[in-house]
Amino acid sequence: MQFTQMLIPLVSSFAITFIVLPLFIGYFRMKKEGQMIREEGPKWHEKKSGTPTMGGLVFLIASVISTIWVGYWQQQMTVQAWITLFILILYGALGFMDDSIKLFEKRNLGLRAWQKLLGQIVGGLVFTAVYIYEGLPLAFDLPLIGHLNLSVLYILFILVWLVGFSNAVNLTDGLDGLVAGTATIAFATYAVIAYKEGRTDILIFCLTVIGGLIAFFWFNHKPAKIFMGDVGSLALGGALAAVSILLHRELSLLLIGLVFVIETASVMIQVSVFKLTGKRVFRMSPIHHHFEMLGWSEWRVVLTFWSFGLLCAIIYLIAFL
Repeated sequence: MQFTQMLIPLVSSFAITFIVLPLFIGYFRMKKEGQMIREEGPKWHEKKSGTPTMGGLVFLIASVISTIWVGYWQQQMTVQAWITLFILILYGALGFMDDSIKLFEKRNLGLRAWQKLLGQIVGGLVFTAVYIYEGLPLAFDLPLIGHLNLSVLYILFILVWLVGFSNAVNLTDGLDGLVAGTATIAFATYAVIAYKEGRTDILIFCLTVIGGLIAFFWFNHKPAKIFMGDVGSLALGGALAAVSILLHRELSLLLIGLVFVIETASVMIQVSVFKLTGKRVFRMSPIHHHFEMLGWSEWRVVLTFWSFGLLCAIIYLIAFL
């Protein structure tokens, strides 16, 4: 795939998102519907209350349209491209229901945890069934170790990976522009890997997501005019996991997505230690709020996390590509 051809999925997704988002924001402002800020969050976030949310819906639709259009044009709408879109759409739909409950029913917790988990697992099972049908290996290809066949355990791994990273990106989405930037870096890294390995179907998908995220960031940087919502973050996390699996670089996401891993680990540590001792390890979790509580500005936290994510991505590409 030539460079000029790679611009088409990126630009088309960017254009759709950039054109539609202002209309989306205007609609929510007209209806006076916006994000409710949780009381236990940082007090200075209260001024964000009422900001339109669910902006992820726009870049998801843009990505789906662009992937299908460019994929058929380039004759790259493979089964693996479709199953990646399936995860993006299904996890996005779960997030959409979650956001809708919070926004329109004024129930701040959204879907019940078990409802969300059940939907994610069902999506993972469908993904796994297609993965097996395609004859893809139930194994890792690990540097220095080689081909490690896990059979049934690999199926369990797929479910954990999809659900785990979907929720990890969702936890990270707490500051203006944070996930838009870190997810763009992660998808760009996988785009490079897909290009080097000749996986044009996955490359097209990654480029459409990148284009949509760049356009979304125009409206999501501080002070955000719109939030991503669970519809965007759950879908992005699931899609990242799916891409890493289909490129057979599953464990790469531990480094490329280390920001998401740390954010999740901070919540797990905070909850576990508090239940055992009644004390807190961090001033607030996820860890991006801890740095805010230390007096860092929101932009400083976001730029630091972006830089760390970019460094991790570069290290992976240098070491393993």
